Amino acid sequence: MSVPHSFSVFGLSTPLINIGDDIVSITAEAAISAASGFSDNDILVIAESPLATAEGRVIRLEEIVPTFAAEKLAEEYSIDVRLAEIVLRESDEIVGGVPGYLLARRGNLFLPNAGIDESNAPDGMVTLLPENPDASAKRIRDEIRNRFGKDVAVLVVDSRTHAMRLGVSGVAIGVAGLRPITDERGKKDLFGHELQVTRRAVADGLASTAELLMGEADECTPAVLIRGYKYQKVEQEEIASIAPEEDLFLGMMRK
Repeated sequence: MSVPHSFSVFGLSTPLINIGDDIVSITAEAAISAASGFSDNDILVIAESPLATAEGRVIRLEEIVPTFAAEKLAEEYSIDVRLAEIVLRESDEIVGGVPGYLLARRGNLFLPNAGIDESNAPDGMVTLLPENPDASAKRIRDEIRNRFGKDVAVLVVDSRTHAMRLGVSGVAIGVAGLRPITDERGKKDLFGHELQVTRRAVADGLASTAELLMGEADECTPAVLIRGYKYQKVEQEEIASIAPEEDLFLGMMRK
């Protein structure tokens, strides 16, 4: 039987992050204030919106020319036609929606409005997801190692909703330096039964932990440092997904 261990979580408060800002320097300064800097085996969790802003993934709505497909979606789901157009461009598939939101598939994630964020963006603008969250996480991890000599895992996270539940929790959309999902199959439960299908979503659990400190409003805490959590190290591993036809919730929607 494994023994639970404790770990510490530090919110990294920063100034407002703007286009072109050095996200590594900003989080490093915040880490010095909150936790005496980076340490080996820390996990740096960064929210997608400020990261995307620093990377220039911001669009001004007035520059968008909607297509006919966007106009149809805007009418059906009572959404700004310009936003509908951006969601179409940023999505692999539109699954459905409710008034004000489109449910879009982007890679292995289903996200409201394809993760496009109208909050925490300047007036008249929206923030997209980072173009390649895994690559962003790896770049930040490499820069921390090169500048500070510390081996730090990095997570890029977003918020997500759950079927039939109010509220949001964290989801990892990019990862570097840790194994995002661990395989529990073959282990025994409290009654000695062998686990058959269980996999633990470690990265998502850490994302939700960080979200408690990040908040969703004007907290200005775009990053969190997790220290002391024992994770499986791996230089780079994608967050595994399942085929749409094997997904329980998606399968129900498509019947």
